[in-house]
Amino acid sequence: MDYLYYLGNASLVLRVIEHLKCVSAEPVQFVTVLHQLDGWVVRVVCPAWSTYRQGNLRAFLEELGVVYAPNPRLQHVLYDLENGCSAIEVMQHYKVAVIVHGQPDRSEIESFREQFIQGLGYCPETLG
Repeated sequence: MDYLYYLGNASLVLRVIEHLKCVSAEPVQFVTVLHQLDGWVVRVVCPAWSTYRQGNLRAFLEELGVVYAPNPRLQHVLYDLENGCSAIEVMQHYKVAVIVHGQPDRSEIESFREQFIQGLGYCPETLG
């Protein structure tokens, strides 16, 4: 199953990552986290989970964000990442911030947030 959601800030993204790592008994196939100026896009691709597990994940994601319909550019970003292009190649080609692609990783999100805030000198709402 494939879930694509828009989340308003980094704290919500970290909650999703923790949920996927700690609560879900079965691993995900991969997670993609993209940062945009106005929020975050999170894609979770799961193997064939039971209907019950899928419903729980969907309910959890809907509590934190909204279903996201990507524009054509982001569709290409997600397609290229899924088909083996490196995150660095995708970032350079599409000028998008790929924070995580693969297994859920809290440290990558926290590191990105710290570096971004340090560079700006303040914390934008989306990084809170």
